[in-house]
Amino acid sequence: MAKSCDGKEHMKLLILTQKIDKNDDLLGFFHGWVAKLARHFEKITVVALGVGDYELPLNVKALSLGKEKLEIGNWKLEIIKKLIYLKNFYWYIWRERNNYDAVFIHMNQEYVILGGWLWRLLGKKIMLWRNHPKGDLWADLAVYFSDKVFCTSRFAYVAKFKKTQIMPVGVDTDFFKPEAAGEKIPFSLLFFGRLSPIKKPEVFIEALRILKEKNTNFTAKIVGNAPARDKKYATVLKQKAEEYGLGDSVKFEKGVPYRLAPAVFNQHEIFVNATPSGSFDKMIFEAMACESLVLASNKNLEAILPQDLAAELIFKEGDAADLAAKAEALLNLPTARAEEIKKQLREIVVSRQSLEKLMAELRPRFKD
Repeated sequence: MAKSCDGKEHMKLLILTQKIDKNDDLLGFFHGWVAKLARHFEKITVVALGVGDYELPLNVKALSLGKEKLEIGNWKLEIIKKLIYLKNFYWYIWRERNNYDAVFIHMNQEYVILGGWLWRLLGKKIMLWRNHPKGDLWADLAVYFSDKVFCTSRFAYVAKFKKTQIMPVGVDTDFFKPEAAGEKIPFSLLFFGRLSPIKKPEVFIEALRILKEKNTNFTAKIVGNAPARDKKYATVLKQKAEEYGLGDSVKFEKGVPYRLAPAVFNQHEIFVNATPSGSFDKMIFEAMACESLVLASNKNLEAILPQDLAAELIFKEGDAADLAAKAEALLNLPTARAEEIKKQLREIVVSRQSLEKLMAELRPRFKD
């Protein structure tokens, strides 16, 4: 495919995603993905359920389906809101049909199901990014309409399909990096992410109870917000921490904007992630890029970490006792060994899981 004088491909891309907001605590990373893709495409049109603050190149246009403007409180009117989203969706993908050659859907399979038939008629190539561990007939239908499917986890639901390709996680290693003048809090443990059952923060709290009973020297912080559906769950977590007598050892803090995430990682020695192996939480690699030690239960890491590191840094899924044992071992590591591991972890991200690596593998797929 020919390139323009500025190096961009003569190809236009439509991206559909949940949110474009550089400050969003969960989805802020995708703003960086779009900015990187914009360097290589003539034009990018982004359609998102909601649009917040963004700073994107001039060849990117962001369109909202209207979520940020339609805060309808009455549940009976939710159907009206969804009909407005649907009307805007079809209007945008039809109005902009001459402004894109291919479609990239990030995580939301519903967009493929709703628009796949039209994009097929228009001759648009359809690419789906889906990394969820569970699936159903709707997921199968979304895969059917897609020309290519991407995921980062070999345990993701879509990994079983022939058209699926395993991709790098895509961490911006220029953004997530160790702070030159900063020092991590000694003996500190971090749980960072939304407070939802899928993230298994209760396993972390149980492990802290075991460490406290063994008189292990540590401090811990749990940073994250609970979605509306999980507010009661988050309350129970805090109550459990109090029941275990962890009030002086663990602090709960609200989630932070995406731009502040590197600072959170850089404050702590050890990042703990208990998310199951079906998905591949980017935060594991963001922490590694900041030269934090990581403890994770994700089996995908077995194929990424050297065997000796995997034995030290991977704990059994849902096993608080195993997590506590491995956390204690890391807390007691000699300083020289800990620093050696931290450097090694960052190098793994830079060489194999960076945003640059993802872009290098993703871009050609739109042209195949």
